[in-house]
Amino acid sequence: MTLKAQEVAIDRLLVDRFKSGDQSAFNEMVSRYWDRIYAMVNQLLRNTQDAEEVTQDAFIRAHRGLDKFRGDSSFSTWLYQIATNLARNRYWYWWRRKRDRSVSFDQPLTADSQTTLAEVFPAGTETPQDATITQEFVDRIAECMEMLNEKHREILTLRNAQNHSYEEIASILNISVGTVKSRIARARESLRGKMGNELQ
Repeated sequence: MTLKAQEVAIDRLLVDRFKSGDQSAFNEMVSRYWDRIYAMVNQLLRNTQDAEEVTQDAFIRAHRGLDKFRGDSSFSTWLYQIATNLARNRYWYWWRRKRDRSVSFDQPLTADSQTTLAEVFPAGTETPQDATITQEFVDRIAECMEMLNEKHREILTLRNAQNHSYEEIASILNISVGTVKSRIARARESLRGKMGNELQ
């Protein structure tokens, strides 16, 4: 049995226990999935306080809805779907509230900042600064991810940060696998365009 199949089997047992009145089963689900849900939500929202609130809300909603959970998809897919929808709602609320404010100075998006970043890239040899440069590059990707539209950022987060399969993403976002693949391709192309020569 694969690790994934084992996880699905354990989740199914926990759901059955919960539906039979065992409240401790839900606590076990929270323990199993809190960190993973929080990591995904935080990747989408990039705000720890919002991510904690959305993660908490996702489990509250899952608790309320678990009696009606039919098992058409795995419990983890269902939970990710709840969390993704809540994160989407929170993101757009945040966007409407903050859109008129200037971008934080520690994440500059000007041409000057790109030039500075390019200057610290390694020139073919390893240096003691490599760890810093790698973090700079990760920060730059995060910066460019922020510039993507919501659908593109969301799907790259699910695929690259959370390592979901195409099928899982299709279930979470309620779209076809074909749409998942084409959207990922377009999202990566858009990210490459924003990164310029830095992402080859």
